[in-house]
Amino acid sequence: MTAPIERSRRVASATVDPGFPALKDRVIARTGHNYYEDKDDLLYDRLRKRMRSRGVADCAAYSSLLDGAAGREEWAALEAEITIGETFFFRYAEQFAALRKTILPELIEARSEIRRLRIWSAGCSTGAEPYSLAILVHDLLSEALADWSVTILGTDLSAGALAVAREAEFGPWALRTLDTEERARWFRRTPARPGLPHGGYALRPAFRRMVRFERQNLLTLIDGSDRTQGGFDLILCRNVLIYFSTDHVTRIVRALGERLNPQGWLLIGHAEPNPTFSQWLQPVALPGTVAYRPIDTPVPPPPPVLVSALPDLAPILVAPPPEPAPAAAASTLPVPIPRPAPPAIAHPLSPGDLLAEIRVLADAGETARAWRRLHEEIDGYATDSPLRYYEGLLALDLGREREAERALRGALFLDRGFVMAHFQLGLLLARVGRRGEAARALDNALRLAQGLPPETILPEGDGVSAARLAESARRALAGITGRDA
Repeated sequence: MTAPIERSRRVASATVDPGFPALKDRVIARTGHNYYEDKDDLLYDRLRKRMRSRGVADCAAYSSLLDGAAGREEWAALEAEITIGETFFFRYAEQFAALRKTILPELIEARSEIRRLRIWSAGCSTGAEPYSLAILVHDLLSEALADWSVTILGTDLSAGALAVAREAEFGPWALRTLDTEERARWFRRTPARPGLPHGGYALRPAFRRMVRFERQNLLTLIDGSDRTQGGFDLILCRNVLIYFSTDHVTRIVRALGERLNPQGWLLIGHAEPNPTFSQWLQPVALPGTVAYRPIDTPVPPPPPVLVSALPDLAPILVAPPPEPAPAAAASTLPVPIPRPAPPAIAHPLSPGDLLAEIRVLADAGETARAWRRLHEEIDGYATDSPLRYYEGLLALDLGREREAERALRGALFLDRGFVMAHFQLGLLLARVGRRGEAARALDNALRLAQGLPPETILPEGDGVSAARLAESARRALAGITGRDA
């Protein structure tokens, strides 16, 4: 294993570079990213990437570069490097379910006389969030959209991320929660180009033109320099506050609340709520999430939670990693019963830590690097089905369809009830023309999802609920068989 040794080198380098502490203080002071206060190895790794790019030897030389003529440009590049952006569409499906079923319909009804909506996606990264909102508003208003004034603003600290957002072209990783029909309806396929060697998906103009982007540091909300006008009906600031200190978070959330209309809504990340916020905003419990509104807004009661049993599955060919089963035997082999897992081998990284590292790289658009990093370690986690599943997703993004199939089948060998693995395998097999096997995999995904309470959030589904997955699997099956499932 080379990665733990490499990680030790990074920590050691950060420790022995005498200019690192001062540079770290400068970075945190400028960006407000207290997230890096106790993450010297991660910050140094990102600084080192910029230092190599600019041909400087150490932190002191890099700090001088930031003070020089090219400092403004380099600060923008560094800020982009240290900001970890999520890039997939409809992230946290439970929040988008709340937007679709409760928040946006209520806003549309309340604004029906003036026919105007103002939405702000703060910390939008490469644009998947504001574009997801555009798709949702377009769908809800339908033909009436032409009579409405809808403004969706996306802001981010990273100039590089905003440049990607304005291009509105994404790889398969960013669309991993969408089924085939959704991809075709909202995107068009694009040919291979640098950065997307296997082609990508360009957002259709009807959604793209609903969003505009601006560069912004959220610290400007509390230092008096922000130029963003208030009066927003909806603000999303999700998984951005984790970067800031507790004091900054409190002041930022208060400033966001002050920019809401009297009956507006605020959504933040699942891990970011704080009891202090109730001084200015009222928490509203919605299925699977919490939203915030100005004080004295009526709160609907949450629905009950039910429990259901796992259904029987139709046979599907699964194969143990690392080798796939022969194609000729696909229609006759029974489902193997997984053998008991061998005793665990001690590793420097837990599977969860490795998966988090892989996702950070992939969500930042570095799927090739994430793939290499996973393959440095994957043999030591042979019985971990989520890692095999993400191996399959990364392979799909890189155009390695055979390896993707092998990895997804490996995940199913380890966990026959892995709903998302059945679903992604079915989409892959449909794409390569193996319709019978695809239908079997999608049918398993459908029946597994139908056997769960509708609001259940599926493991490794990035917030996708059982109900939404069942709907997607049903549509995909109908596309293959020509009839409703």
